[in-house]
Amino acid sequence: MTNEKKTVWVSLADTKETPVTVFPEEEDTYKEAAKLVNKLWLNWMSRFSKTSTSHEVLARVAFQFARLYLETFRDNKNVNDFLTDFERELDELVINN
Repeated sequence: MTNEKKTVWVSLADTKETPVTVFPEEEDTYKEAAKLVNKLWLNWMSRFSKTSTSHEVLARVAFQFARLYLETFRDNKNVNDFLTDFERELDELVINN
């Protein structure tokens, strides 16, 4: 990982391009994230354009990604807790036998 950051421009929905400062090795991740947001926004705009503004749809997209993030965070915590307990039990078995 380098210490020098670079500026990447991302375009989300129909907003103007936004500069984001990232490490070079993170650039693909940021561009992929923007691509996913735009894909979902375009999909939902085609479904909800008659009943919602572009910004309302973008807000729903943001909410969806936040919800998915929280679910993933909780799932990862559960896996980490399980592995911690498993490692403790394994250590007890190995040390006590």
